[in-house]
Amino acid sequence: MENRWSDEKAAQFIEKYGGRWGRDLALRLFAASLIGAEDKLVLHGGGNSSVKTDFTNILGEHIPAIFVKASGYNMAFMEPDGFTGMDLNYLKKLRVLSELSDEAMVNEFRTHFINAHSATPSIETLVHVFIPDKFVDHTHPDAILALTNQTEGERLIREALGEDIALLPYSPPGFKLAKAVADRPDQNPSVRAIVLMRHGLITWGNTARSSYDAIVDLANRAERYLQEHALHPIAPRSTTSISVAEERFADIAPMIRGLLARPTRDSDHPWERSILLPLISRDVLSLVDSDRGKEVALTPPLTSDHLIRTKPFYLWIDAPDFDSPDRLREQFSKAIRDYSAAYDSYVNRYAENMPQGIERMDSSPRIILVPGLGAVCAGKDVAAASINRDIAVHTLLAKAQIAAMGTYSGMEEKDLFDMEYRILQHSKLQAGKPLPMERQVALITGSAGAIGSGIAHELLEQGCHVAVTDLAGDALAGFGIELKNKYGSRALAIPLDVTDPKSVAEAFRSVYRTWGGLDLVVLNAGIAHVSSISEMSLESFRKLEKINVDGTLIMLSECARHFKLQGTGGDIVMVSTKNVFAPGARFGAYSATKAAGHQLARIASQEFAEMNVRVNMVSPDAVFSHGARKSGLWMEIGPERMAARGLSPEGLEEYYRNRNLLKARITARHVAKAVLFFATRQTPTTGATIPVDGGLPDATPR
Repeated sequence: MENRWSDEKAAQFIEKYGGRWGRDLALRLFAASLIGAEDKLVLHGGGNSSVKTDFTNILGEHIPAIFVKASGYNMAFMEPDGFTGMDLNYLKKLRVLSELSDEAMVNEFRTHFINAHSATPSIETLVHVFIPDKFVDHTHPDAILALTNQTEGERLIREALGEDIALLPYSPPGFKLAKAVADRPDQNPSVRAIVLMRHGLITWGNTARSSYDAIVDLANRAERYLQEHALHPIAPRSTTSISVAEERFADIAPMIRGLLARPTRDSDHPWERSILLPLISRDVLSLVDSDRGKEVALTPPLTSDHLIRTKPFYLWIDAPDFDSPDRLREQFSKAIRDYSAAYDSYVNRYAENMPQGIERMDSSPRIILVPGLGAVCAGKDVAAASINRDIAVHTLLAKAQIAAMGTYSGMEEKDLFDMEYRILQHSKLQAGKPLPMERQVALITGSAGAIGSGIAHELLEQGCHVAVTDLAGDALAGFGIELKNKYGSRALAIPLDVTDPKSVAEAFRSVYRTWGGLDLVVLNAGIAHVSSISEMSLESFRKLEKINVDGTLIMLSECARHFKLQGTGGDIVMVSTKNVFAPGARFGAYSATKAAGHQLARIASQEFAEMNVRVNMVSPDAVFSHGARKSGLWMEIGPERMAARGLSPEGLEEYYRNRNLLKARITARHVAKAVLFFATRQTPTTGATIPVDGGLPDATPR
């Protein structure tokens, strides 16, 4: 592991933050950022750090203070306000107590905040308080955990790290651990760090650099020791190629996602779904394809820090039959049922110890290990699934290292339960009110135009994971970058030609590879043509027919295959047009082909209902743009429409606004809101059409 300390960068942090926050906190933040950026030390808000300094109160008095990383904050991306300041002298006095519950401990923290609006500090705050040194760091180095989590862990740690390291047996984080940590340096002043068995590492120093240097040095010593003693590395029975594993995941991800979905008591929203991410690498495949893989992988977590994310145990699928879809579904179904029953039994054994106010966790696995594929990682959204995947990577590789030299020894089941159902741990998962579509995945065709882009933004703002599709080109690529910059990993751009069944099937598989499945498909792709019937060429008509009719049929057919495989229902919303109900002269090809597509969707609403798939339509009048993104349809037909009416572009928009009853300018967001109405299942409706036209009596669906 590289030591990334830089005096130059440290000075930059002081320059940027020192004026407002002070030199000490600026250096604390810099060192914490180095720790947080190294995933071999901490993962996704794990670990914590602190600094003892002075605070000047409103009376001008200098008060000794400690600033501790707030619970759940990610050190890699923190700002200074991610550290919670407290009255140091008062907190030191708590050491005389014989007991202190979590609730009482948090109360003492909160009543001695420097800023009343600060976030709750780490559960291990008193560890930092009771160690007298200025800077204190707590990390979870993979290499050190790979030594502590062995049957002879204490001996291995001594040999790897030296005699100036204190060892503490596993103890749950909190007041008792803080007192035990404080006692060790008192007993032996030469101790320069403490290793917590099956938990992590604590270092300290009078400078931020000295504590950070100690982490890197000890982690590197542990890594070297592991490499030198890896005498029995795991070897696979057979070698699955990464490309084969990736295709297998794309083949079966929707099926797995459907089996993991949890039933609700809401008939409109009968399933609570997850987002799935694959974990496919050479190391992971070697583990799951080995004779020892199951034995090694199905052991308790490396550290209690991971429990609330990944659950105490992973799920293993024995001898998956990839050649028989029906047999494979039954294998996964039975394994998931058995896992849920075992988890419920585990919780029941200790339910009397569950704190008040904590809800029972769902019984579904978060990590599924599959020989010949790798691992499947589940979460409520892509961020949660990504955290679980990262934890699984580090856990599996560390367990493989342990297997190469010794025998794994993890936490006791009772300790697992106590940490999984601890109030301060659960608070890390509470990120405010969930967005209505955060567990859902949508695909939109024709996304690079005005209406498609408006729908994409609306769905993303509601928490949805959205794949925007269109013909390959600058328009789609630029829109994809725009969404990625704003919405991160919840946005994906995929080239798709709705007239090509192979292109459609591959676009669906791209979504499966990315998020595991689909819940909503918005059929928005379409083109228009202006011509009288007498002058219209058959070639021009067939061009519209190919996209507006054939494309709709191809998309609906692929949707049917998908929703049958996933098995948890879904929604299809077609962007139709007012011309289906009120066709216009010289617009025959568009009106006729859109009407045919509309009719296919209505028939699909009847055929797909048995799968609990709702198919509905929205019928907008003219939408000219969405922000700077122009409507491709109106760029094509607008000039003729303007010429026919002797209007400017602005005048044409005004003409369409004035022709509806409400004198409303119809926007892409209006259309998107109608799509959202169906997508969120506000009413038990299928086969229906919502006009989005400001009121056009002739176009009212009938």
